[in-house]
Amino acid sequence: MAHGPTLSANRSWEIPVRSEIRDSFSLLDVLYANQFEGESFDRNLLEETEENFYRGAPPQWLNFHISEQAESDGTGAPFIKRDGYDKLVDQIQKNQERKHPGISTVKLFHQPGCGGTTLAMQVLWDLRKTFRCAVLTTGSSSDITKVAKEVVRLFTAGSGDHQNTVLLLLNDEPSSVSQTLQENIRMEMAELKVVTNMPVAILLSCVRKDSGEVFDHDVVLRDSLSDTEKQKFDEKKEELSRKYSGKHKQFHGFNIMQTNFSQDYIKQACAVFSTVRKDRKPLKTQLAALLSLLNTYVPGSYLLESQCLDLWKCQNSIHRDLLLEERMKPFSDLIITFQQDKIQSGKKVRMAHPMIAQRCTELMDEGGVTRSETARNLLTCLCRDEVPPFLLGFVKDMLTKRKPKENIGVKTKEDPERFSRLILDIQKKEDDDKCVSVLNMASKTFAQNPFFPQALARFFYIELKGYELAEMWAKTAKQRDPNNSFVADTLGQVHKNHLKNMGLSAKPTDILQLAKKAIEAFKHEEELAENEMKEDGNTNVSRVFNARGMFGYLQVCNLLFDRLVTQNETWRGVLTNKVSMASVLESLGGNKLLRFNNLIRSLRPEVEKKCAFYEKYLTFSKFDRENDDPAYIDRDVSECFQKYVGESKHFAENGAGFTQKLQQNLADTSAEVLPCLEREYTESELKEITTGWEEIFLQSFRKSLSALRQQIPLSPSDAPELHLATLLLCWPSDSEDKGVFNLSQLIQCMQRSYEHAYKKYFKSRYLRPLFFIGKGRDLSRIVHREVLQSDWSDEKIFQDPMVQERLLKVQGVVRNYRVFATVGGKEIEVDANQQQSLWKPRQVSFYLGFTIRGPVAFCITTKSSEKGKKGNVL
Repeated sequence: MAHGPTLSANRSWEIPVRSEIRDSFSLLDVLYANQFEGESFDRNLLEETEENFYRGAPPQWLNFHISEQAESDGTGAPFIKRDGYDKLVDQIQKNQERKHPGISTVKLFHQPGCGGTTLAMQVLWDLRKTFRCAVLTTGSSSDITKVAKEVVRLFTAGSGDHQNTVLLLLNDEPSSVSQTLQENIRMEMAELKVVTNMPVAILLSCVRKDSGEVFDHDVVLRDSLSDTEKQKFDEKKEELSRKYSGKHKQFHGFNIMQTNFSQDYIKQACAVFSTVRKDRKPLKTQLAALLSLLNTYVPGSYLLESQCLDLWKCQNSIHRDLLLEERMKPFSDLIITFQQDKIQSGKKVRMAHPMIAQRCTELMDEGGVTRSETARNLLTCLCRDEVPPFLLGFVKDMLTKRKPKENIGVKTKEDPERFSRLILDIQKKEDDDKCVSVLNMASKTFAQNPFFPQALARFFYIELKGYELAEMWAKTAKQRDPNNSFVADTLGQVHKNHLKNMGLSAKPTDILQLAKKAIEAFKHEEELAENEMKEDGNTNVSRVFNARGMFGYLQVCNLLFDRLVTQNETWRGVLTNKVSMASVLESLGGNKLLRFNNLIRSLRPEVEKKCAFYEKYLTFSKFDRENDDPAYIDRDVSECFQKYVGESKHFAENGAGFTQKLQQNLADTSAEVLPCLEREYTESELKEITTGWEEIFLQSFRKSLSALRQQIPLSPSDAPELHLATLLLCWPSDSEDKGVFNLSQLIQCMQRSYEHAYKKYFKSRYLRPLFFIGKGRDLSRIVHREVLQSDWSDEKIFQDPMVQERLLKVQGVVRNYRVFATVGGKEIEVDANQQQSLWKPRQVSFYLGFTIRGPVAFCITTKSSEKGKKGNVL
């Protein structure tokens, strides 16, 4: 870059980048089109960079430049391409060749230590003259809004003719980061009024994944080589052995892959650790154990070289002036020290490969240096004074991060494993007491952190049934973060599990006392959850509403009911408020129960209230676009409602029952009829229900449409269900020339009602469509989603001819990243189910569904292409 860095443009040329643009990229590591061109490097630097990489250091852009230069001058073979390379490049190029504006994602799943990050960076390097390539730097995902601004700035750098697609590497970021980033980029484009006809960004999501479900279009890199790959690695080995003589034997990062991840090679390389004994642990052995433990349980973790050297400070050692490499002999070749970037203040240290780290941890354990002892040693040696944030993050992940359970083929969000991988391994290979000792020390070492005592409380109540100590540590966690509802949840779980595991002969007073403590804990959690969603301008509002407090309350009520009714059937009437406790006091146990009277009387109304919340919660939304909520939530909620209210939660058993419920709800102006329609009905039942709905709805507004007009627009304080009912009844039929009402006004009113009533609860969740506009007139055109029976999130259902025949195709337009339906000659703005459909301005058609927030366009199709029947779905 002798004459300054350049970026690729969209016509195969390069444009210079002004310094103010370059300096504005603080969250993106931009790879320029002419990276390193025209630059000269010190030979020692080049050799050190290459040696470090083959020993096990993470790749740097310079590694690819070195290999490229060696290939061009004939002194070396090309950089090895794993078998996933061609598929990955092909996927990226296909996304670019679509020539449609928008953002797409290409996924690369890889097992730790098999070269996934290297492959991803290699692809960026090779495509740097085609795309504008960049890597999202570590920690940048905490400010997605700023990241989006930088991505758009990179895309638009230069004049309008010089826009070019950004290829952005997201390294081990959760899928939520990708989704949020896409939405923020679209909003930034809309705000800047950027017009484009090309893909804006392709996100290369590189994710560590040991196992689990992947899709055919995903690229997967595993710890095994094909025959072709073996040949490439064998040829490279010969080259390295010639170039580096005996040094190549220490290139463990390369050698492990070249031997096809051979366990025999790992055992041989790590044999030096077989001499380790519990009673002989010099500092170098302790440090090797610390690094091994970290790298085994926290992929990508490291220590700073300065931290490692500080371990020797307190010793008057003859090694004081020696380099770390010298101090660590005979373990030196298993440890790699590297400078990851110019900005980083210090060199990083880690084990040469995750498989080496794992084997060393196992050998240490066999020699008597157990995982728990090493973990405690890490806390003692490296966490005594002020702990750098990165190390606290590693320790927190190592001790508290729970691995997600794999549910292949099941699109349901399930709970993660009980504890972190390290705690589970300590429990399996040592004992429960050692788990407690590690978590106890972490809780005391990090005296302000709530997550270590929270994990300790969970271990006590789940594994040891030690409820008193569990309660103590749960309260400690709450004291450290008193406003965190998720931390507060643990105390409720302690009491709930204690109640669950009480003996069958427990006294009613003991049962009620414990239930009361659990209920109070969950109600406090519910209050905190509500407070977390309040926008007061002083605190960050949580993106996710914590509904665990309400669910925990219902679970406790389930347990309480079962415990008491099993002992005495009289409790059934008392708990459901059908029988006063005072009238049956003697048969239940006497006056000592009177102190629980207020609690017992409050249960049924609270159960009804919380079940009503969950009815809406599960009807109107689901966990996210891909995953449903765990099945046990609906099951436990339904059981609790059945026990305390004594009716089926599925309110509409027949038309008469529905009519009664509907009339009651409309009289209260709450319009909670919509959740009633969530369950499965036959088409005839739905017709009966909707007919009754129309009759009662019109009755509630003086039995005439003219009276209905006088009530419109409704107030935003009216329930969103009532707004939705109004909007559906007022939506014109396909044969009507124009709407009777101001639909835009109705929609805006409904959205304000939604924001007031439900936004804080649903804003992190996918809103389900409740109804669709079908063909026909009046209520016959309203199609309930259960009639069509499908998952609407990916929109494949709209390819079904039966669905196409049933639903009405609505005309509209996409403009400035928004979609408008043409109704009665007017343009009405609606939401889009898939934001990807909004990048290209054009005439469109789509199916119109309704969520609890308002109308949504599904399956947006370019209008000009509909002659081909299926159309072009963008």
